[in-house]
Amino acid sequence: MRITVLTVAGCPNARPAVELVEAALEGREAEVELVEVRDEAEAVERGMYGSPTVLVDGTDPFAPPGAVPSLSCRLYRGADGTVSGVPGEAALRRVLAGVR
Repeated sequence: MRITVLTVAGCPNARPAVELVEAALEGREAEVELVEVRDEAEAVERGMYGSPTVLVDGTDPFAPPGAVPSLSCRLYRGADGTVSGVPGEAALRRVLAGVR
């Protein structure tokens, strides 16, 4: 499994996103990489829908329908309606549990 956290320079949620991914892995082996995206073209190429974007094997499991790649800040809405700068841990654990 390969997990990539895409971020922009200075994003305060970059490190928390990586830490969340590492915690959600629960000891499973995975390559976790933090990548700083520098411009809109790279955001489009990599599939970045705001910073931070968490890609699991190259796919953003949290991308809302119709999302457009961008360098903007990203907010994640939890099942209970709360908003955070990183995905919910339970949601991320479910995503990772479905990846072989």
